[in-house]
Amino acid sequence: MNRRHFLTSASLVVARSLLAASGAEKSRLGICTFSCHQRWKLTQPTNAADFYRYARELGAEGVQSPLRGCEPKTIRDLVEQTGGYYEGELRLPKSEADLAVFEAEVLQTREAGATVARAVFTNGRRYEAFQSLEAFHEFHEQAKRTLALIEPILKKHGLKLAIENHKDHTTEELVGMMKAISSEWIGVLVDTGNNLALLEEPHAVVEALAPFALSVHLKDMAVQPSDDGFLLSEVPLGTGMLDLPRMIAALRKANPGIVINLEMATRDPLRIPCLTDGYFATFPKRKATHLDAAMQRVRANPPKGAVPSVSGKETAQILSEEEQSNRHGLAWMQQKL
Repeated sequence: MNRRHFLTSASLVVARSLLAASGAEKSRLGICTFSCHQRWKLTQPTNAADFYRYARELGAEGVQSPLRGCEPKTIRDLVEQTGGYYEGELRLPKSEADLAVFEAEVLQTREAGATVARAVFTNGRRYEAFQSLEAFHEFHEQAKRTLALIEPILKKHGLKLAIENHKDHTTEELVGMMKAISSEWIGVLVDTGNNLALLEEPHAVVEALAPFALSVHLKDMAVQPSDDGFLLSEVPLGTGMLDLPRMIAALRKANPGIVINLEMATRDPLRIPCLTDGYFATFPKRKATHLDAAMQRVRANPPKGAVPSVSGKETAQILSEEEQSNRHGLAWMQQKL
């Protein structure tokens, strides 16, 4: 840590002490692992402590990350020394047979200092992972059973779990699950851009999920028409189609101390094939209720500039562009939020 970083950290510690003394809540500004997924993928393996150090160099207060072989005490001591924060990331169990492993990971995450951890029901996108409504219903019912299984463990150890809207459930479905489980230990990690892929209006998504929000993935988005639907891209904060201050205001109103993690994915645009019949296999009524409005949104919001891409680029260029976007995003957050 050089002198500038030391002074910055010291200033943050003093500011937080003053806020704590006044009883004020302050949402922290940091970064999640997928913002740096090219670095994780293309360079040496990284654990939570290494990622935390790198994130602080970028300008983040803290991170959301799996431990990945890092001793819990290592990350806890590092966070306490620098006045930052750590949010965990957990794999959900599929059945009762997996609960012992899940509980062990919960314990490690708490030992590392986290009070909130992120999880997803699936890493697949709904319109790619499930080929029929029946297959999705089976997945949905399993997801509800999983929440019921893990809730007592989370309560026992005092860890809140934030389930991301991860291009799998619609907002209505996810809200229904949160109302059904009705637990202070289970809520939502609100991703500000993901549900565009499900043809939903992004600001309405955030405002509907805000009452259940425990953490945030902050991203800005760009869309452009394609032959079979549209292309979806994360773009540097402030250069896309989202009203990010409006979104953050809604989230902070519901949870004033919520952590806001930058997620700026440096990759090729994602293909959203919503003009194909297969796209609607798991929500057939959505074609009539959402498609026209979604495509109007796409046409009304052309990209303001070139969108990120990685195809055909050298590793060094990809890593440089990823880091530049992340530095921009964290600086934007500190200035605007």
